[in-house]
Amino acid sequence: MNSKRAIGVFGLLMSFVLLIGACVAPSAAPSTTSTTTETTAVTETTTTTDTAAAPAAAGAFKIGLVTDVGRVNDRSFNQSAWEGVQQFGAANGLKEGDDYKYIETKDAKDYAENIQQFVDNGFNVIVTVGFAIGDATAKAAAANPDINFIGVDQFQAAEVANVAGLIFHEDQSGFLAGALAAHLSKSGTIGAVLGTDSVPPVVRFKEGYEAGAKYINKDIKIISVYNPKDISQAFNDPEWGAATAKQTIDQGADVIFGAGGNTGNGALQEVAGHAGLYCIGVDSDQWETVPAAHPCLVSSAMKLITPGVQDLLTLAKDGKFKGGNVFGGAGLAPFHDFDAKIPADVKADLEKIDAGLKDGSIETGVK
Repeated sequence: MNSKRAIGVFGLLMSFVLLIGACVAPSAAPSTTSTTTETTAVTETTTTTDTAAAPAAAGAFKIGLVTDVGRVNDRSFNQSAWEGVQQFGAANGLKEGDDYKYIETKDAKDYAENIQQFVDNGFNVIVTVGFAIGDATAKAAAANPDINFIGVDQFQAAEVANVAGLIFHEDQSGFLAGALAAHLSKSGTIGAVLGTDSVPPVVRFKEGYEAGAKYINKDIKIISVYNPKDISQAFNDPEWGAATAKQTIDQGADVIFGAGGNTGNGALQEVAGHAGLYCIGVDSDQWETVPAAHPCLVSSAMKLITPGVQDLLTLAKDGKFKGGNVFGGAGLAPFHDFDAKIPADVKADLEKIDAGLKDGSIETGVK
């Protein structure tokens, strides 16, 4: 089977143990660059920030972040982006709440208004999180060419000088997760509990996962279920995630991939209550963010969002910001407490697959 060349860090991560991602590829892809920052562990943030954005002081470097629908401490996607801002701020002597802050989006109709708050108050860089906020980001960037925008998971069909799309090869980290799941499954049935299929990166995770599993076992049974609700609810529905995981387990699945923010977290926590089963997280190393899943969490299909955001903020601060697409790293997180339970031949096979994804000798088949 074949896959796209990845610009990832899995080789580095596997030498570590294993580490991490992106939008739909168009018919004519624009120029891309890549980030190569080392990953840092994701930890849950409990910081709160006023909704209103305060005006920027003269000479200040101000960063605003607008979340996708959901909470900034979702232990997954939004949180990873915010931690990139936090870590950049701490490294550059900036003050949280004054020099950098976030606005949580409660409803998708508020995307533009939330971005505009930072525009009106003179922020230098605005980070927007998620595919769904991409249109609002593009419109705000066009109207404000002096502000740099970082769109996480937002593919740029045309290069615009002040917009960088931080994107990932989710199909490749998904492929590795699927290969791991197929290696670990004893029942010959695995599952995936997912956010909405209206978000391309989620689809790429799912299709990569299925392709990776079939790469190992062409006869494996895969039960993949998307959340059927509106995008504003699909990623913040842990009860549905848990119930769907339970149904999947009842159908014989012994490894389940949870890929959908808090919805996926609900699935992971459900699997953790069933002895002898495995679960795989998504986006960040969820061992660090969902401790309730430790009994089953063998790894996570990671996107290195945190260091990717940091890198782009550094370029903006140094006056070297460039628009277009920037591929962040992708791969598997460490095995943590399960490391000794993963056979050496499985680890070696995952390393071989990762190398093939990088050099193009293996393709995921995901377009």
